[in-house]
Amino acid sequence: MPEADLRPLIEAAFADRQLLKDARYEQAVKDAVAALDRGELRVASQRAPGQWETHAWLKQAVLLYFGLCEMAVSSAGPLHFHDKIAIKSNLQQAGVRVVPPGTIRYGAFVEAGAIVMPGYVNIGAYVGAGTMVDTWATVGSCAQIGKRCHLSGGVGIGGVLEPPGAQPVIVEDDCFIGSRAIIVEGVLVERAAVIGAGVTLTASTPIVDVSGSEPKELRGRVPARSVVIPGMRPKRFPAGEYMVPTALIIGQRKESTDQKTSLNDALRDFSVAV
Repeated sequence: MPEADLRPLIEAAFADRQLLKDARYEQAVKDAVAALDRGELRVASQRAPGQWETHAWLKQAVLLYFGLCEMAVSSAGPLHFHDKIAIKSNLQQAGVRVVPPGTIRYGAFVEAGAIVMPGYVNIGAYVGAGTMVDTWATVGSCAQIGKRCHLSGGVGIGGVLEPPGAQPVIVEDDCFIGSRAIIVEGVLVERAAVIGAGVTLTASTPIVDVSGSEPKELRGRVPARSVVIPGMRPKRFPAGEYMVPTALIIGQRKESTDQKTSLNDALRDFSVAV
């Protein structure tokens, strides 16, 4: 079913779930999720550098799909599952490497040449070619990960399904996300940024550029090519003054650094743990 036909049916069904009893509406939901699974549609699309548009109707389709699916038993070798959403199939044809017990859920798209170690990619997510989802890294529902990224061990990329209009977490091309970093609540990490180990980025986390003579504060967005480390700063509460987390932009990746090594080297240039 063409996209122009899918959207009004899904939006109507999201407003009135009783419409899902009509086969046309049910099929529209299934067709939309199948298109997400094939990478033909994306929950968010880039309009310009650092500018993305969220397609709320596709998130609505994912939410409706949960209601249409029934619990079922499945297995993969010695592993057994009981869930509503199937595991992604045809990985060999897709050119995707998945290391046991790595998991990609149906409705997520992982481009040819990407690698999923024993991590997890949830429904609605998109992972670009050449990206590594390392051990115990998770890519949440509808998160958008670019090409040639490295999500290091234990990285948590949050899912943003509700509200449907909210921007998902977006990591653009050529980014390096250090071990145990957490990125949630629709934060945008722009192209070629380097996020150090243990950095936490939420919609309200102060992201402070300390590379110049005066601090510059951002929220919800890491500018392209930034090198970011964890930080702390004092904040006064009724019970006293305490340190709260921040993220510090300490510099920029060098354009001249070789792409294959710059992800780690950009941190080592500033004596930061990977």
